[in-house]
Amino acid sequence: MANNPIQSNTIKRIKMRTVVVGGVITLLFLILISRVFYVQVVQADFWLSEAKAIWKEQDTIPAERGTISDRKGNMLAMNIPAYTVVVNPKLLNELGIAEEAAKGLAELLGKSEQEVLKQTTMKNSKGEYLQYRELRPEGWNIDKAKADKVIAFRDNLKKSYEERTDIKIRNTGITLNEGSKRFYPNNSLAAHVLGYVNKEGAPVIGLEVDFNKQLEGQDGKVVYEKDGNRVQLANGNAQLVPAVDGSDIQLTLDSEIQNYLEVAMKKAYEKYEPKSITAIAADPNTMEILAMGNMPTYNPNEYSKSNVGNFFNHAIGSTYEPGSTFKIITLASAVEEGKFNPNATYKSGSIVVTGTRISDVNTAGWGTISYLEGLKRSSNVSFVKLGLEQLGKEKLVNYFENFGFGKRTGIELKNEVKGTLNINYPFEVATSTFGQGVAVTPIQQIAAVAAVANGGKLMKPHIVKSIKDPATGKVTETKPEMVRQVISAETSRKVGGYLEQVVSDKEIGSGRNAAIPGYRVAGKTGTAEKSDGVGYSKDEYVVSFIGYAPVENPKIVVYVTVDSPNNPMVSGGTVAAPVFKEIVSQSLRYMGVKPDAKAVKDGGKQGTQTVPDLKNKGIQEAQAELKSRGMASKVVGKGTKVLLQIPAAGAVLAESQQVYLLTEEQSKLTLPSLVGLSLRDALQVCSSTGKRCVTEGDGYVVKQMDAKLNGEPVVKLTLQSPSEQQAAKDAALNAEKNDDSVNEGKDKDTEKGTEQNQDTE
Repeated sequence: MANNPIQSNTIKRIKMRTVVVGGVITLLFLILISRVFYVQVVQADFWLSEAKAIWKEQDTIPAERGTISDRKGNMLAMNIPAYTVVVNPKLLNELGIAEEAAKGLAELLGKSEQEVLKQTTMKNSKGEYLQYRELRPEGWNIDKAKADKVIAFRDNLKKSYEERTDIKIRNTGITLNEGSKRFYPNNSLAAHVLGYVNKEGAPVIGLEVDFNKQLEGQDGKVVYEKDGNRVQLANGNAQLVPAVDGSDIQLTLDSEIQNYLEVAMKKAYEKYEPKSITAIAADPNTMEILAMGNMPTYNPNEYSKSNVGNFFNHAIGSTYEPGSTFKIITLASAVEEGKFNPNATYKSGSIVVTGTRISDVNTAGWGTISYLEGLKRSSNVSFVKLGLEQLGKEKLVNYFENFGFGKRTGIELKNEVKGTLNINYPFEVATSTFGQGVAVTPIQQIAAVAAVANGGKLMKPHIVKSIKDPATGKVTETKPEMVRQVISAETSRKVGGYLEQVVSDKEIGSGRNAAIPGYRVAGKTGTAEKSDGVGYSKDEYVVSFIGYAPVENPKIVVYVTVDSPNNPMVSGGTVAAPVFKEIVSQSLRYMGVKPDAKAVKDGGKQGTQTVPDLKNKGIQEAQAELKSRGMASKVVGKGTKVLLQIPAAGAVLAESQQVYLLTEEQSKLTLPSLVGLSLRDALQVCSSTGKRCVTEGDGYVVKQMDAKLNGEPVVKLTLQSPSEQQAAKDAALNAEKNDDSVNEGKDKDTEKGTEQNQDTE
């Protein structure tokens, strides 16, 4: 049978298609094999790393921020547990309790009920309820006391729901995320030095930001492998990078002296209502800053409640025309150059320099007086003659610069300004001798006067005593650092004697309000007109006082400056000197500097003792040691050895004051009676026992009682200064005498009436 041409062509086409399709399939298969080979062999390492990245999970291990403490280890800044309130709108609405939850949480957190309800009913763009909402800011980083209230509310809400519906539920849609926050146990104490860390955990001002690199540490991490359900594989690789905690910083500040300084400033601030008050206390021999403060102040735990202006540290960041406190530098320069003869005389009242008259505060003058009397009266004319006529511009300006003016001191606090010394013409030289026309910072001023006090050595100010690395235990200490010898030790001694008479002369001494019975005090007042940009204001002044004690062996130097008190008639002697006196008198007693024998004979002084170091000693041993020193003690807790003592070792107390011996951890302690304790010690006991204490008054605790503040339980402490306590005792005694007199009179009247009745009968 002959082949059919049509059939033959069809077969050929089929064979051709088969070959083409087979070829294409083969080609695709070869391409696939090649691709698989390329991926699995050539790029094997790349895709394996990509796969591992998908398998891996990483958790952050937060580093603990370092602490800040004072020179004796008392905590100034630390970390405490904090909690954030989180709601689950989806679950709350499924249970039908979104409104009830919003009402209760709003009341607990002090937040608008409408705002909380908005969060408990929040939906996404698809109209679906969300599952996670933080109640910020009121429910963010709350303390344990408030967190416990939220937990109690949540538990009651759960119980109420189950009773209503007879349905058991695992949770209500309210949770607490635990974290930590920065806490300042002494509230506003040393706030301008410390600064604060905000709720986001970012340092904002003060040492917190200046030393953030040392304090923050370095977060760690855990890297592990997980399966498709994001569960860690038991046999998977895991990598741990430990967190490196921040370093602990110990300051040169002394919390007790800082408290004295702030209490004294607060009294003057409330009385004179100035724009600001700044005070610094330092050890003149080392220039370690013992206290530094400003008014107005703020509480770093509640920084959002303060005005921005309250945060500024004038001690390092503001410049002032110092006025007559600057005369100390002119005086020291003149004594060093042999130009000051205390018995030489001059005509007081006024002096003309390049056609312009410069006057004393008493424009008529006091007649012809000695230069020593001119110092006591704070005569401008005497210093113009010393500085301009006897020293001359070149020498005078050189001494100003050698004392550190016109440049930064180098203290560890950032944002320090350097001030100005623009002294070119004779009139500028003349006014600079008494502190006008120059701009200085409080920290420059106190460093310069410390040099006058300590034998002539200009020391670099320090506020950081040491930094401890928690990982290695290595402690880096700050050593006292001398910048230069400015004047001789003999000049220092002489100037101290002259400045002492400014304070001790009760008749004409401009600094007599700074005198402290029993102690030799050297100092100088200052009252400077404020520049208004064109000239000098006639109703705004910066008044100040700077001094040190005891003159024969200085232990403390203090500078107080008050910007624009409400009464233009006041002076440095009436406003700043009493603040200085209160700070220094309390500090000297605290430091164990005893008054001289004459003072004890004249007025007497209650005996004092230095508190010994009792930490880790047995209770009986510790009590016996205190008893041998004539000091009472009170044991807090049921432990067998001392874990913490208040006041700390080295504190100087009157023999009748108690030392608290804490023997257990905070969670096991109850608050003892705090009567008789200073404000700082009382607050430390409160902090150590986990109690929140609020205070009223200043000085020492005279009364304590349980109270409530914004619905929270607190302990209210009433404080009085020793003078207030004595006044109260005297008043009570007088009242008692009056009552006795009245009762005695009533008794006599009764007797007389009885006799009359008997006669009548």
